[in-house]
Amino acid sequence: MTRYFVAIQLGLVASLYSGTALADAWIQIEAQPSLTSATQSARGYATTLPNVVGFKISGRWHAIALGPYATDIDADTARLNLRAQGVIPNDSFIADGTNYGQAFWPIGGVATLAPAQPVPNTQPAPDAEPAANNATDVVQPAIEVPQTETLAEARRSEAALDRTGREELQIALKFAGFYKSTIDGSFGRGTRGSMAAWQEAKGYDATGVLTTAQRSEVVGTYRDFVASLGLTSVNDDVAGMTIDLPLGLVEFDSYAPPFAKYKAKDGSGVEVLLISQSGDEATLGGLFEIMQTLEIVPTEGPRNRKDTSFTLTGTDSAISSTTEARLQNGRVKGFTLIWPNGDDQRRDMALDAMRNWSATDSVLPDAYGDGAAQDIDLLAGLNIRRADSAGTGFYVDDTGHVLTTVALVGACSEILLDDNYAAKVIATDGGMALLAPDDALAPLAHAAFDVRLPRLQSEVSVSGYPYEGRLGAASLNYGMMAEHVGLNGEDDVLRLTLTALPGEAGGPVLASSGGVIGMLAPTQVSGRTLPSDVAFAYDMEKIAAFLTGNGVTLSATQNDADMSDAQLVDMGRDITALVSCWN
Repeated sequence: MTRYFVAIQLGLVASLYSGTALADAWIQIEAQPSLTSATQSARGYATTLPNVVGFKISGRWHAIALGPYATDIDADTARLNLRAQGVIPNDSFIADGTNYGQAFWPIGGVATLAPAQPVPNTQPAPDAEPAANNATDVVQPAIEVPQTETLAEARRSEAALDRTGREELQIALKFAGFYKSTIDGSFGRGTRGSMAAWQEAKGYDATGVLTTAQRSEVVGTYRDFVASLGLTSVNDDVAGMTIDLPLGLVEFDSYAPPFAKYKAKDGSGVEVLLISQSGDEATLGGLFEIMQTLEIVPTEGPRNRKDTSFTLTGTDSAISSTTEARLQNGRVKGFTLIWPNGDDQRRDMALDAMRNWSATDSVLPDAYGDGAAQDIDLLAGLNIRRADSAGTGFYVDDTGHVLTTVALVGACSEILLDDNYAAKVIATDGGMALLAPDDALAPLAHAAFDVRLPRLQSEVSVSGYPYEGRLGAASLNYGMMAEHVGLNGEDDVLRLTLTALPGEAGGPVLASSGGVIGMLAPTQVSGRTLPSDVAFAYDMEKIAAFLTGNGVTLSATQNDADMSDAQLVDMGRDITALVSCWN
C-alpha cells in the first residue's frame, strides 16, 4: 500500500507569517494533507470570501480558516449564514486557533488580523420575498497585502518575520538568481545586496529592504514553482521506503521487482523508479552493472561505485538520469530519477528532496505483482539499451587490437568490444578494419596464424556471433574449404562451403589445428543470388599485409595436430570479440 503525506521541508514551504494564530474564534473550513492542495483551496475560497487564512497544523496537515472573530457567537453566526448560502462546507466548525501554527496563506504574510464581523444571512426565509438588490452580502473586511509602504514601514513588516520566513526569503532570492550565499536567516550585506539587485531588476527603488508586496512577489513566484512539482512524502509500504516525490509530475504505475515504477503524469516526461531488494555487495555490484544496460541510463556521465553505494548519472539529447543506491542491513535501496532536458531547476529541486529518503526492513518481493513483460530486451519491463548493430571481430595481438569488417564499424559514433571496452578504428583497407581499444587490454587469447592452406574439401570452422551477442558467447560454425581463390579468380580470397549469417562476418576462419587462416568476409556479389552455403574469406596474405603495415606483430601457430571439437570451441571463444556499433 502506498500512502502520501505532504513534504514539509525547510525552505520549500516556510511561511512569511510572523507568529501563531491568536486564541480567537475561527471558522475552520477544511484541512488538506498537501501544501499544494491547501494553497489551491485557499486561493479558491479567497476569490469569494475575505479573511481567508491558511495555517499549518499538527500532523503535517494544513487548515483553511475564516477569521478571526471576536467571540464564538460571532463566528458561529457567520458559519451558519455562510453554510446556508452554500459557500462553505456543511462540516465547517468553530476553532479557537490554539493549534494553528505558521500561516501559509495569504502569500506575503499577515500583518494585521482585524476581527471579522458576523455575516448576515442573505438567504430568504421560507415563503419570504426575495432579498432586495441592496441587501448586505458578506461584510468581513478583506486581508490585503499593502501595495505601498514607506521604507520605515517595510523595515517594520520585515522585522515581524520569523527565522523560517527570513530563510525562505533568502531561498526565494537564490532561486531567482540574486542571492549566492548561505541560507541562514540573517539579513547581512549579501542578502541586502541581493534584495537591492532584485528590486533594480524589477524596476523598484533599490532600497535593499523589500516591502510586504515585494516579498509576496518574490516568495510567491518561488512557491508557485515549488507547487508545480507537487513534492509529497510517499510512504511505499511494499518497497519499504519513505521518499519525497514530485507527484505533480509522476504517478504510481506498477511494481516490477526490483523496482516500484512511477510513470510520467500529464505528459511531464518525468519518471521515477524506487529500488528495493534483498542482497549484499555482490547484489549491489550487479545492479550497478545492470542499470547501465538500460535505455533510461544514458552512457554519457560520471559513475561512482563504492563498497556499499553507487551513483550513476547520464545525459543524452533528450533526458538526464540519476540513479543512487546503497546497501544497508542486507537490503539494497535507492531510486532513479529520469527528467527531460531543459528543466534543470525543477529537476535539481526534486533530486535534493528525494535524496532525503528513509527505509524500513521491508523489501519488494521478487515475485510481487503481475510481473513485467518477459522479453530478452526488457528488465522489469524497462528497455535494455542495445547497440544499433553488433557483429564479430577477433583479437590479433596481446594488447587487444581487433580485426573486423569495415561494413560493421565504418559508420559508428562509438564502438565497444565485448560490451565493455571502448575502441576506435585506426586503419581500414580492402573491406578490413583494425580496431584499437582506448585502454590496453589483455585478452584471454589472440590469433595464432597459419600460412598453410587446408586441402580442398577439408573441414574448416568460423567462430562468431551470428545473433549479435544474444547467445552470450561466440559459437562455432563448420564448413569446407571449397577453393583457394574467389569466383572471379581473386587470389586473396578463399571460397568456403558454409552457411553463414551476417553477424559472423569478421570472424576468424580456423583450420583443424586451431590456426587462423583467414577472416570471414561479408557475402555480397552484385546482381546475383548465390546458394546459401557459399561464403568467402580474406586469406592470410591479405590479412598479414594489412596488419603488419599498421604496426601489429603477428603470432604464428605452433600446433600441427588436429584439435578436438571442444578445443576448437574454446579456442574460438577466447580469441573472438563481440563488436558493437552505437550511434
